[in-house]
Amino acid sequence: MKKLLALVLALCMIFALAACGQAAAPAPAATEAPVEEVPVEEAPEPVEVIVFAAASMTETLTEVADMYMAANPNVTITMNFDSSGTLKTQIQEGADCDVFISAGQKQMNQLDIEASPDVNTEGLDFVDTPTRVNFLENKVVLVVPESNPKGLASFDDLADGLKEGTLLFCMGNEDVPVGQYTQQILEYYELDEAALASAGTITYGSNVKEVTTQVTEAAVDAGVVYCTDAFSAGLSPVAYATKDMCKQIIYPAAVMKNAPQHEAAQAFLDYCFTDEAMAVFTAVGFEKVA
Repeated sequence: MKKLLALVLALCMIFALAACGQAAAPAPAATEAPVEEVPVEEAPEPVEVIVFAAASMTETLTEVADMYMAANPNVTITMNFDSSGTLKTQIQEGADCDVFISAGQKQMNQLDIEASPDVNTEGLDFVDTPTRVNFLENKVVLVVPESNPKGLASFDDLADGLKEGTLLFCMGNEDVPVGQYTQQILEYYELDEAALASAGTITYGSNVKEVTTQVTEAAVDAGVVYCTDAFSAGLSPVAYATKDMCKQIIYPAAVMKNAPQHEAAQAFLDYCFTDEAMAVFTAVGFEKVA
């Protein structure tokens, strides 16, 4: 009996030692998942887009360009605002330009090889014609200084005052679209521009901003500008020119064939047609061309 008890105790000790040995055995090391390398995206290369635009777009297009640059930090939009005729000449003489926005079709046509030879008389080939679009429509208006010293209320009043020689009137030069539209109004009223200028009744501005300034400063009794410039200057138009007086005022836009940044230029021009950008233009009186 003692031998049997000793055998049972011995077996219990063996099983206990075996259990301890199994518990002490180290667990196999967990296999770590390989770390995937996340590719680092390179920042886009900086790009400068040079835009030549009519002076009447100074405030609105600057705002739209700022919006675009905020959304595209690698892009810098460099603006050159002046009369469309001056801008056309600068492009013709080799100035770097990616996008041209004119206040009239004539200046764009003069650079477009596919335009009528009657207008593009020099056979210039600067416009990438497939990118050319009719961008915005503007209106021509009669504006007066805040005091309105001559009490003008219509283009008829302007015509009468010019015929009588009782007022001083400011208009754009003949190479400026707003000046060309004003010439059409004078012709509508059968007024001789040259005779009026010789008599000292007419003064000129090299672009629409200069005309607006002369009116705002009351240096003249009246002027003809775009409604958008009247809005920007805080002037209230006293009359709008009808289609009988001057033709529809369309601003064409296009990427230039020799644009240093053709793809980026097209991207900016496309952005100008978005609802976000168009809201800036229409807020001051521009209208989207249907």
